[in-house]
Amino acid sequence: MGASSGLGHRIAEILLEKGWMLGVAARREELLIPLKEKYSGQVVTGSIDVNDAKAGEQLLQLVEQMGGIDLYFHVSGIGKQNLELQQDIEMNTVETNGTGFTRCITTMYNYMAANGGGHIAAISSIAGTKGLGAAPSYSATKAFQNCYLEALEQQSAMRHLNIRITDIRPGFVATPLLGEQPHYPMLMDTEHAAEEIVRAVLRRKHVHVLDWRYRILTPLWRLIPRWLWRRLNIS
Repeated sequence: MGASSGLGHRIAEILLEKGWMLGVAARREELLIPLKEKYSGQVVTGSIDVNDAKAGEQLLQLVEQMGGIDLYFHVSGIGKQNLELQQDIEMNTVETNGTGFTRCITTMYNYMAANGGGHIAAISSIAGTKGLGAAPSYSATKAFQNCYLEALEQQSAMRHLNIRITDIRPGFVATPLLGEQPHYPMLMDTEHAAEEIVRAVLRRKHVHVLDWRYRILTPLWRLIPRWLWRRLNIS
């Protein structure tokens, strides 16, 4: 889900190169056609907007076309810096990263619960580990995703379901999501990030932070006390 550009598109390409049969979905289905043409016989496409109330039904229809599913990979998401706290940016981010995310994840979780299990992977962010003043709704919705995936992982164990959860938490990746701004620290290129993400998912990791620099940074900034954190100028 979210294979039309950026990380989602490259992740789909890597899996296809490995011989996977994929159902690729995005709001703009026309951007998925090159994948279908290049990897003939391996790709089924679907036009799905995660914010549409019917997205869950459409997702199940795509799964039916494929004859079942082993791995659901949720890459769809948005985020912007919003120092002026424009309400439309905040609400759109909450809708996509919160409601849309939950709609798709629960659809696939319930499908897998009823059909012998499977693997759910989702790209959240290291932004979910601290409240970022430059992007309030983005960091808040990523924290929601982190917690939600952890809760589903526990529920799967409680219900004795064969459902594996992988939470991928990247730092800054040079994708269209970041726009044209060149000033992000420790920026990763899409190819490097996509390859590491696929490795982590195929190894069925529970949580994976990328890359190694962020695996060092994230535990450290969690230790910063709130009285100091709120005084820091992080943008």
